[in-house]
Amino acid sequence: MVFGRLWLIALPGLVASALAACAAPKSVGPAFDREPWPDAVTVVAAGDIADCRLVTPGSSGAAQTAALVAATDTAILTVGDNTYPVGAPAEFTDCFDPTWGRFGARLRPSPGNHDYQTPGAAGYYAYFGDRAGPVRRGYYSFDLAGWHIISLNSAVDAKAGSPQYRWLVDDLAASSAALCTLVVWHHPVYSSGPHGNDPRMRDALAALHAAGSDIVLAGHDHVYERLEPHDAAGESDPRRGIRSFTVGTGGARLYQFKTLHPRSEVRDATTHGVLRLTLGSGKYRWEFMPVGGGPARDRGEGKCHR
Repeated sequence: MVFGRLWLIALPGLVASALAACAAPKSVGPAFDREPWPDAVTVVAAGDIADCRLVTPGSSGAAQTAALVAATDTAILTVGDNTYPVGAPAEFTDCFDPTWGRFGARLRPSPGNHDYQTPGAAGYYAYFGDRAGPVRRGYYSFDLAGWHIISLNSAVDAKAGSPQYRWLVDDLAASSAALCTLVVWHHPVYSSGPHGNDPRMRDALAALHAAGSDIVLAGHDHVYERLEPHDAAGESDPRRGIRSFTVGTGGARLYQFKTLHPRSEVRDATTHGVLRLTLGSGKYRWEFMPVGGGPARDRGEGKCHR
């Protein structure tokens, strides 16, 4: 279906049995407009990546998704749960480093709950160092090609009044009103996956919505899902809403969908993959790329609010 300049891939059926099957389409419909955007950059994102319990050298899920990253991708964003089962230093050395670790300085991480199963997320912070943000707090921001990119830590308190929330509000106020905003954290506020909705980042989502932010990426549920633009209460907001993605498809065992969220537009629980975002001046494109090649499972474009 075509809605203006937005391409949607609708999976058949809304009942629980269809959600469990969740077969991805073989094509993505109308031709994607690949007209180049001057000065645009591409970033790649996925979470729930390197599971040391599943590693077969050269063929792990993490190795397969790492193969989707191109030399021209400017930044690689991790969306939490970088290693399994417990985020131990050896897991980063043995399972993450040979796969996603090869991207080096291009990596911009965020932590997840499995990273914190080692006390203080010691393996995560030791591996990423300054790239994980100052003083091991796990949140930071940077600017890239007219975009403001924020990485938050959903494994620690982000409620209104917390240090992380106060930092976020100040960071949003300090960023240029001309910048588009992309935000990354691990636990999705709204999801059709088995973990379902998680309120821990709802106050942060409200602050981002009020500031006119554009995209939020999460993981935790090992599926791909795109929600229509919405507000912090999960209600549709086509004018100022945040478009959110769950991209927990970086290599760990995939899940099945459970309860359909009313804002869910596209779902795929059949493949590992990465989300590639093209960030242009005041606009963006997205493509969910599956392992093993083949066409994007979901793609489209949108405009920034600010």
